[in-house]
Amino acid sequence: MIEIGSRAQKLPAPPSVVWDSLVEPEREGTRPWLRLAADEVAPRVLGADQPQRVVWSSLWPSRPHDEVHFELVAIGSETSLRFTLLTPDERPDQSTTGHLRYRLNHLLFADLRYSYGQ
Repeated sequence: MIEIGSRAQKLPAPPSVVWDSLVEPEREGTRPWLRLAADEVAPRVLGADQPQRVVWSSLWPSRPHDEVHFELVAIGSETSLRFTLLTPDERPDQSTTGHLRYRLNHLLFADLRYSYGQ
């Protein structure tokens, strides 16, 4: 697998809450955060070890073999969340790479973060 991008940032919720959000983003009773763009589809959970790891299928039908791996680490009452976008295919061009990274950054470190009230 080729790494397309990776980034870690703190989220203001404990790992068990973040893990639940990643495993079941449309869970009833939670604030909606997985707002997909026109070229995206909801990911499937390919694997998960509670509360430290989740693997998603690709969000992009044009890149069906990509995977998003998440690592969750407790930092006090917060979570360090790292995503790593991987592909078994060829590395995408610079423009596509930038778009994929941007979308994951926005979904996780803006939309998901704000769903926790911050």
